[in-house]
Amino acid sequence: MKNLYQPAVVSELHQRFATLRPDSQPLWGKMTAAQMAAHCARTMEYALGEFSLKRHPIGRLLGRRVLRSMIVDGKPMERHAPTHKTVKVTDARELEPERARLDRAIDRFAGGTAACTKEPHFFFGAMTPEEWATFSYVHLDHHLRQFGV
Repeated sequence: MKNLYQPAVVSELHQRFATLRPDSQPLWGKMTAAQMAAHCARTMEYALGEFSLKRHPIGRLLGRRVLRSMIVDGKPMERHAPTHKTVKVTDARELEPERARLDRAIDRFAGGTAACTKEPHFFFGAMTPEEWATFSYVHLDHHLRQFGV
């Protein structure tokens, strides 16, 4: 499974995000390309431990099973997957600064396991750095597929 500790995967993600344009249209959902890049940057900052989120009650029951389906079984995230309100982006954004912010966050995370948060994921619970790296790839790929990239 691809993860953010693999240099070729990080390079692939940077290349894919570089193809986004301000007028890129989503295949599903309401976010613009700039909002999506801001959302992805925010989730990477979460994976870096820049902030924490309170555990979701349903996640305590189903989180590990859902995580396993994505990072072990390779099931992609579904369209319209729910997201935490803290990482939703609904205000107007500019693509270039948000893409640069995202690129920096990906690179910081990819620099090694020490950069990864020690906090549990709000839905999946406790995760190893490798699980964070794999889930982060799955999440970023989900949004790139959302924009046909």
